[in-house]
Amino acid sequence: MKKKLVVFSGAGISAESGLRTFRDSDGLWEEYNVMDVATPEAWQKDMALVLEFYNKRRVQILEANPNPAHHAVKLLEEKYDVTVITQNIDDLHERAGSSHVVHLHGNIRFARSTNPSDADRLYPIKGNHLNPGDKCPEGFQLRPHVVWFGEEVPLLPVAQKIVERADYLIISGTSLTVYPAANLIYAANYKCKKYLVDPGSIHVTDIENLSFIKEKASLGLPKLAEMLLKEEVING
Repeated sequence: MKKKLVVFSGAGISAESGLRTFRDSDGLWEEYNVMDVATPEAWQKDMALVLEFYNKRRVQILEANPNPAHHAVKLLEEKYDVTVITQNIDDLHERAGSSHVVHLHGNIRFARSTNPSDADRLYPIKGNHLNPGDKCPEGFQLRPHVVWFGEEVPLLPVAQKIVERADYLIISGTSLTVYPAANLIYAANYKCKKYLVDPGSIHVTDIENLSFIKEKASLGLPKLAEMLLKEEVING
């Protein structure tokens, strides 16, 4: 039986494919006020502006391609039972071939209904745009399938259970400052081998069995994948 390996990925991985992050100095929040485009209140106030913001993001995502970090994660499926838990709303992990991806904050390639009783059903968005007047079969306006500020993260309990069962946990592309998702690292068993791949200085001092790889994702993840594939062959 394959050992369970979980990859917890954040915006840093997508940034290496050319997708601007929200929190960088040149990020998208420099052009938009977060309260105007990424909250339930913003949707109620100016639906067209919110849709425009996510339409622009969708265009950027469709023009981007998976990078070596995404492909390294896919490669790990050769020897491990891999689940990707991502904070990203792009589909680059899927386009790289990853089989099991949990999107904590949604997937911009999908829409969901504003009908509360149908909020869990997803509708693929054809093309780049979701527009005012685009409705579900029941006649309710469709909204981007993203978790806005102030909304609950419905898949967080699912992700926590996945991490609890992991034999290996890889964290990359995240500053571990976006809560509640950042708490997932604490759900891992103390015996779980943990790897933090990041070129910066992330201060995590109370996690057992944690190794640091001070590389950006596109360099560090391929190296780590190569090491783990060899380790599984040796120990398998």
